[in-house]
Amino acid sequence: MAVTGWFVALLAAGVVPVIVVGQATGNAWAPLGLWLAACVLLLVIDVSLAGSPRRLSILRELPERVRLGETVTSRILVSNQGERTVRAIVRDAWQPSAGATEPRQRVVLPPGERRAATQRLTPFRRGDRTSSHVTVRSFGPLRLGARQATLSAPGRLRVLPPFNARKHLPSRLARLRELDGASPVMVRGQGTEFDSLREYVRGDDVRSIDWRATARRQDLVVRTWRPERDRRVVIIIDTGRTSAARIDNEPRIDTAFESSLLLAALATRAGDRVDVVAFDRRVRGRVQGANGPALLARMVDTFAGIDPELIEMDWDAVPGQVRDITAHRALVVLLTSIDAPGASQGLLSVLPQLTQKHTVVVASVTDPDVEAAVSQRDRREDVYRAASAERSLLDVARVSAAIRQQGADVVTGAPADLPPALSDHYIALKAAGRL
Repeated sequence: MAVTGWFVALLAAGVVPVIVVGQATGNAWAPLGLWLAACVLLLVIDVSLAGSPRRLSILRELPERVRLGETVTSRILVSNQGERTVRAIVRDAWQPSAGATEPRQRVVLPPGERRAATQRLTPFRRGDRTSSHVTVRSFGPLRLGARQATLSAPGRLRVLPPFNARKHLPSRLARLRELDGASPVMVRGQGTEFDSLREYVRGDDVRSIDWRATARRQDLVVRTWRPERDRRVVIIIDTGRTSAARIDNEPRIDTAFESSLLLAALATRAGDRVDVVAFDRRVRGRVQGANGPALLARMVDTFAGIDPELIEMDWDAVPGQVRDITAHRALVVLLTSIDAPGASQGLLSVLPQLTQKHTVVVASVTDPDVEAAVSQRDRREDVYRAASAERSLLDVARVSAAIRQQGADVVTGAPADLPPALSDHYIALKAAGRL
């Protein structure tokens, strides 16, 4: 049983008259006791007339998935199976990160009828947001007291990565179609295959002339090449402690997810096979054997439940992870952090094993606030901050130079710039015939 503010107000309203009457009669305690007893009796009667919340049945209607930042509607259908009208407040106990608005809803349920209590959810964290119970507080006719019960009504909403980088996909697909069709590669590379023959025009590379076809046609004929399809793209996402840092109000790991989603969408459209592994000291998530829309669906569903682990990345196990995926030459993309030389020693130690057989790209997010701090030197505090920022940028440059010396490429950018930059690098590798 719960009391309401109306009961407290009723008690307070009668205190002054009771005290005045008691002083007039010379006995203040007797009227006060009678007033308290009357109020309690009225409260018991009011609560006994309230509809039983345990005679209610709860049915939840909720979408299974939503992208981070989007809003969905959660509905609770409350049915009254009792014989009295239920005047209640229904509270759906969602986690705070579910972003529920108006978690308390007032409903009036006559016997045998059903009402819907709706609320809007705007989650601000990835993963599974859950609600296990619904609390119902049923008030009496005078609203002096209420009967309360907590009913089981499990619900789960999976919050997927937002994939805001998909806005860059149409322009990259247009460049990929231009590369694959309208402007075929004229110089053959290790990642190109024969496409067609056409007549020689001034400016074509003489090394592309097909002399046998020229002899048959009596005209100069050149070969055209196109990027090979069915290449392997292996994406390794570092889920260790460095991925937990927030840059530009976004965790590093979320930027890695955005970059891998855009690259996977582009690569699968180009006919390549994409495999993704989220790893630190054990595999946190793996996506293999999917293509097209199924690939992105599996990726976002896998990424939804992955959070950074506050442990060091086991770089020595990464070559083994790549070998488990493919024994052939592939593009290996490592999404990690390269801002600290000490923390990058493990990465630098295993790069020779990867670059010996694969084309390796190391992608890392940079902090735009650090770059902006370099030019701010108005106050003494700003000078010290600028010096620290300059040192951080020098560390990134040193690690990047060491990575390039090991034969790998480096792609860096702010959280909003890294996904398109990585996709542009992929297209450049395709155009150069390195895949």
